Parts: sequence; C-alpha cells; structure tokens
Amino acid sequence: MYRITKEFHLSASHQLHHLPADHQCARLHGHNYIVVVELSAESLNDDGFVRDYHDLSPLKRYIDEALDHRHLNEVFGHSKVTSEFLAKHFYDWCRERFPETSSVRVSETPKTWAEYRP
Repeated sequence: MYRITKEFHLSASHQLHHLPADHQCARLHGHNYIVVVELSAESLNDDGFVRDYHDLSPLKRYIDEALDHRHLNEVFGHSKVTSEFLAKHFYDWCRERFPETSSVRVSETPKTWAEYRP
C-alpha cells in the first residue's frame, strides 16, 4: 500500500457552548489548526504517484477562503465544532474529490489531535 500525506494550516476560533460554563472550551478561543490529509493506493498511477500533490490545491483554497481566520461556529452553524467533527468534515470533503483519501488528522495543538479513518 502506498501512502502520501499533505499538511495544511488554518487559524480559527470556536466555542463549545454545550459544555459546562467552567470548562475552558466553553469559552471563546482559537487554535492554529494543522490538517493532515492521507491518500492511499494499492498501485501508482501512470505518472508514478498515488496522486500529484498539486491536485490537492482545491483543499488549500477551500481552507483559505471558507475557514481560515473565521469563527467556525458561524461557518458550520452549530456549536459542536470539535477536532473530531473537523476531521470527518475534511475527510468527506476530500473523499468526494480525491477517492484515494484514507484519513484526515486535525491537530488543535502540537500535543492533541483527532483523526478520522473509516
């Protein structure tokens, strides 16, 4: 199995209103998110790639235009915008465009992340 990954960055705020008021994530706060997309294939394409990294440019545009420096609760219309939610969201977005997508990891900090891998 061949695997490639590409990393993307965004800064955004969110607030988890459903948590108790004394929980730190119930307060408005932000993260410098790192999104790592993994693509996998049993064999390489005619160019010798799982997929050309340049093909992932639409994801960079989506992140920059729709999510970067935004309040994610407003973007998604709810307050459960967790790393787990974002990992699944990015997985679905990528899988629709890049069938080789095998997992997405979203880091909130260098020591914490969530991953979606079906």
